[in-house]
Amino acid sequence: MPANPITASKPIKLVCGVDEAGRGPLAGSVFAAAVILPQRHRIKGLDDSKKLSEAQREKLFPQIQEKALAWSIAFATHEEIDQINILQATMLAMQRAVSGLHTPPELALIDGNRAPQLSCEVQTIIGGDALQACISAASILAKVARDRELLQHHETWPDYGFARHKGYGTPEHLAALKRLGPCPIHRNSFAPVRMAVAQMSLWE
Repeated sequence: MPANPITASKPIKLVCGVDEAGRGPLAGSVFAAAVILPQRHRIKGLDDSKKLSEAQREKLFPQIQEKALAWSIAFATHEEIDQINILQATMLAMQRAVSGLHTPPELALIDGNRAPQLSCEVQTIIGGDALQACISAASILAKVARDRELLQHHETWPDYGFARHKGYGTPEHLAALKRLGPCPIHRNSFAPVRMAVAQMSLWE
């Protein structure tokens, strides 16, 4: 897997990969991470976080943090998602992640086809989390951090099953929403949650 960008408008010294986790779930924050890897990093197994098992991601998480030149994890809350929509909240989380790097990058490689406004050069790469090592690393950090948040939420609201589905709209989660209504971390702007709120109102 290449560790450097395939194109750039000028010689690049510091490149960060940026990716998000948690756009689709019905609850919790959306996370983003930014990672600057050494040109010759020695982190084996980097790939799109969705292609890795939970155990593989957990194993790679500390390796990335230890070997990266710089890394940062940030998020936008479920309240911010409801206020500005999930796309803008994702861009906000990415901006926060890049801003959190103690070494400013000269180029940010963003997974996907949309990018936030940053103070450095930006390049979007569709499927970049499987093509660029720095984006893969960011994908893993964001995914693990978000999953850990949902495990914490499970301790507070165990009836929703967050530890199993991480907030995604699985049949178990939708059934819990229908039965219990939303809890404080649900994204009220998402249609299944709105439907649950409307249903609960009819019962009152």
